[in-house]
Amino acid sequence: MGNLLTAARHALVLGVLTAGLLQAGCAWQKEARSELPTASGDAQHSTRYRIAPGDNVQIFVWRNPEVSTSVPVRPDGLLSAPLLEEIPAAGKTPAELARDLEAELSTYLRDPLVTVIVDGFVGTYREQIRVLGEAAQPQSLLYRDSMTLLDVMIQSGGLTQFADGNNAILVRLVDGNQEEFRVRLDDLIRDGDISANVDMRPGDVVIVPEAWF
Repeated sequence: MGNLLTAARHALVLGVLTAGLLQAGCAWQKEARSELPTASGDAQHSTRYRIAPGDNVQIFVWRNPEVSTSVPVRPDGLLSAPLLEEIPAAGKTPAELARDLEAELSTYLRDPLVTVIVDGFVGTYREQIRVLGEAAQPQSLLYRDSMTLLDVMIQSGGLTQFADGNNAILVRLVDGNQEEFRVRLDDLIRDGDISANVDMRPGDVVIVPEAWF
């Protein structure tokens, strides 16, 4: 009987110590990562849109409907169209691509005037926001001006039942260095605490960990 009581006491002490260490570890983790300021609602971080692989572009050549067309940008960043075999498109603005097409078409047409219209936007990787882990719909999203964390989570369908939302991490490139910030998704989504909302930037990564049960 004495041995059983001793073993029980040891198990109880071990359990208390383990719980204490876990709590201390969580506290350290929260302290080690700073939090971002509340969303301003007026965060303008994106630059002019640049064409990316997967985008669809409409090429309109004035007075030349036979060479006007709509084509996708290939995975290698090139496009092909009538009179145009392989033209680099990815990374350019629509206006820049239009000027390049005019230069190429001038070999066959006199003073071509080209307009490029992009649809089916994908965006370059540096303009995307990625949501990983215990989000309902992990995915990559194209950044929009003034986008906030709440906008991102709405598009990602919120959190799964296994998510530890208040220990989620936002990874951001700051002055060329990758930094991590703690974000409080449970407070934001489940409790409606708008002070937990933060401004997003192109290239941000949101990582939602699984809760410890």
